[in-house]
Amino acid sequence: MTIPHKMHILPICAMVTIFVVLSACGATSAAPPPPSPTADSSTSSTNPASSDAAAVVDASLVDVKRAEKDANAETQVSKCPSDMVYVEHDYCPEVQRRCIYSEYNRPNRITLCHAFEEGSTQCKAERQKLKFCIDKYEYPNREGAHPPWMVSWYDAEATCRSLGKRTCWDWEWVAACEGPDETPFPYGWRRDNTKCNIDNTWIEPRLSLAYSSDKKVANRELSRLDQSVASGAMPECVSGYGVHDLTGNLDEWVTRAGRNRTKSKWSGLKGGGWGHVRNACRPITTSHTPEFEYYFITFRCCKDPEGALAYVPPGSTPPPEVKAEDRAPIPHPNNPTGPSARKIQPQRIKR
Repeated sequence: MTIPHKMHILPICAMVTIFVVLSACGATSAAPPPPSPTADSSTSSTNPASSDAAAVVDASLVDVKRAEKDANAETQVSKCPSDMVYVEHDYCPEVQRRCIYSEYNRPNRITLCHAFEEGSTQCKAERQKLKFCIDKYEYPNREGAHPPWMVSWYDAEATCRSLGKRTCWDWEWVAACEGPDETPFPYGWRRDNTKCNIDNTWIEPRLSLAYSSDKKVANRELSRLDQSVASGAMPECVSGYGVHDLTGNLDEWVTRAGRNRTKSKWSGLKGGGWGHVRNACRPITTSHTPEFEYYFITFRCCKDPEGALAYVPPGSTPPPEVKAEDRAPIPHPNNPTGPSARKIQPQRIKR
């Protein structure tokens, strides 16, 4: 059979018909028919130009999504001052975790968990939506600065108010500490004194000197007791949200959600100091009054995002109003002792 010399101008359907006829007649000179193209193969194998166009479209979509993400992040940052971190978190007021290694600390009469089973967090209460700004560092919220000491909750609240901020609710503090993965320590699941300034050996305080009205006398004693590090000096002591020095270094005043009959009333202390104490995200000390001052107590500030209403946790009442004024002078230690070379070892570990 002879193929007409005009075949090249035939429509596709006629070409297919001719090819079928050739196959039926047993012709061997023609190439075997290509497989029926699928939606994917027709783009990738039979039309390179279409494949390139699709790749351009995909890349464009990626760029659009990246731009949207960047714009969203920029919007979130704009809700807070540049020296604060924006946190949006579905907070669980009550969690349960499995402790793998625990220690009973006899001097403080507390049990410390040194390691939790990774991923064992279970929420035992209704989650609460939190949106807030929190200082990256302890007050004065500057990397390399020395946080104030000997401040009461009233001093902390007044100073934060003078900056258009407030003390953090304990829910906010914990959410910032546990991070988006809700880990028991800001850096993970195991206590680690190489990451945060904790477990330093005890120095007996001479309280009459520390509380002396003579500032020089007090400063000498406070410097002798001072085992802190500058804000941000331990870069791994940072939470998943990018907040530094939450556990260890100095204890921090917060305002508590809910109330009970403890001495602390509406206040509490979070993070523990530089010693061998409760240096995890969840524990809180409620055994001191809001007027209490001590040589390793400080604070950091929080703030409601731009345009948001003042936040008060459900079932709570706002703390007492305090006149806005700077009541937390930055100390200038004289040859401070600094962190101890030897760290306190657990007294007894239980599996």
